[in-house]
Formats: sequence, C-alpha cells, structure tokens
Amino acid sequence: MSDTTANLVSTSGLAVAGPQRADVVIDGISKSYMIGPMREQVLEDCSLKLEAGKLTVLIGPSGCGKSTLINILAGYETADAGSMTIDGEPIKGPSSDRLVVFQETALFPWMTTWQNIIYGPEVQRRRSRGDFEAEAVHLLDRVGLGEFRNKYPSQLSGGMQRRAELARAMINEPRLMLLDEPFRGLDAMTRELMQEYFVRLYEEKEQTVLFVTSEIDEAIFLADTLLLMSNKPGHIIQTIPVDLPRPRDPHVLTSSTYLRIKEQALEILHEEALKAFAGGSKAAADFVEAYDQRENETLQ
Repeated sequence: MSDTTANLVSTSGLAVAGPQRADVVIDGISKSYMIGPMREQVLEDCSLKLEAGKLTVLIGPSGCGKSTLINILAGYETADAGSMTIDGEPIKGPSSDRLVVFQETALFPWMTTWQNIIYGPEVQRRRSRGDFEAEAVHLLDRVGLGEFRNKYPSQLSGGMQRRAELARAMINEPRLMLLDEPFRGLDAMTRELMQEYFVRLYEEKEQTVLFVTSEIDEAIFLADTLLLMSNKPGHIIQTIPVDLPRPRDPHVLTSSTYLRIKEQALEILHEEALKAFAGGSKAAADFVEAYDQRENETLQ
C-alpha cells in the first residue's frame, strides 16, 4: 500500500461504523536505526496516553522523533521495544482505525475536490451513499470549499488543498487521527486560518487526535493536553493540561491562562532546544535565537 493511499483512508481492514473514539496507551516505546557505530537511537522509553475524544498535541525540538512516533502508531514502522494499544487491543500494523495526515499534500490530482473527499467512504463501503454524501456537503461548507467542489487540486491554493484534506480525513471517522505537522510550509495568515478550520471541525466531531507541531502557539491553541518531548532520543518529559474553554477562537491567545501555559512550555522546550543545538540542529538554533530575543524584549 502506498503512502498516498495510507494517508487517505488506511484501508487495510474494515472499521466499524458509528462514532469513532479510542483510548490509546503507548508504553516504553524505543526505536533506533542502523547498527554498530552508525546506530542512532531516535526514541527511548517513550510513554504516553491519548484520551478518547480529546485533542492531544505533541511538540518538541526538530529531529527528536515526533514523526517516527507517528509512523509507529500508524503501523508503518515497528518499535524495537515497548507496546501500544487502542482500546486495550495491541497495535500490530496499519489499519483503517488509524488515519494519518502528513505534511505533504496527498490529494489525487485527477479527482475533483468532491471526488477526493468521498473516495474513502466509497472504498470502505460501510456507509450508505446518501449518508456520506450528505456529510461531504456539510464538511465542504464547514471548510469553505462549497463553491470549489468541482475544482481539481491544481486549481486550489495550498491552504484550500489542506482544507480539502482535513474534510477528507474527517469523513473517514477513524478511531485515532494522526496529523504530522499538516500546516507546515503555509504562510502565517493561511496557517492561522487552517488552525481555526481544524479546531472547528474537531469541536464538532470530538475524535481522538494526536497532532504533531513545532509551533508553540499552534500547539496551545489546539490542545486539550500538551505533550512536551525531549531532545533525541525522544521521550515525554512533561504533560501540560490546556484548560482553555471550548469552543475556541483566537482571543484565547491573549488570556492569562494561555500566557502561563506558554511560559511553562517554552522554558522546558528552550532547555531541550539547547541540547539539540549542541548537536548541530539548525532548527534548534533558530528556536534558541527566537527564545532569547523574546526574553530580551520582555526585559526591555
């Protein structure tokens, strides 16, 4: 199965119809690549829990193993040690109960927006056409693409393509949705709009979601729970409840609660970024520079 097809519907097996929410437990996951002197430990004793119906956001330094963890959860890679369960059942490989939205667009270029969105339910054949087409109409409206249903991906902007992919992911109703920095590469204004579209869709369906990002503002705005990951080899070093009210809008970014959570997270992430910077990470160097600049502005 290609990555594109897995990104779309993850169709190795059939999922049951109805509300799709799951508790996920990851216990002591470790993963390394290569052997001998070239061996690189990416994850080590990584443990976390994803609560059913909650949006959990994972953030950490560049190269700390976030994408590797997503791939292991999706079943595309196997861990060297540790265990993973979804509602108590072991995760052994790819399945339709888990769906991944990657950084790169994976819309089929020969299909219209409408055809892309309904493709998953058509293939799975576990819902009536009237049911999933009605939901597709609703989702297109929710992401502002009702007038673009007959357009092809090449006729859509980058932000529109991302919105179409969100609608396509949501309509498949996975028990666990995994998003690996899906808004990376978008300009700042489009990225903020995508965050609002996504949080609106999540609050409507309340699926179990693990969202990976490198942006602290995005992480706090979206999350019910914030997981902070260490420098490589990656493991969870802090879990922060995000007690901001829902439904959310950008005004929460100016609240005292938001600022408190951001300060707490930044202090931890800054320390981990310094470790990554010492290892030669350019992305970590950028984070350290931005953090130090923010500290100087605060003092002034």
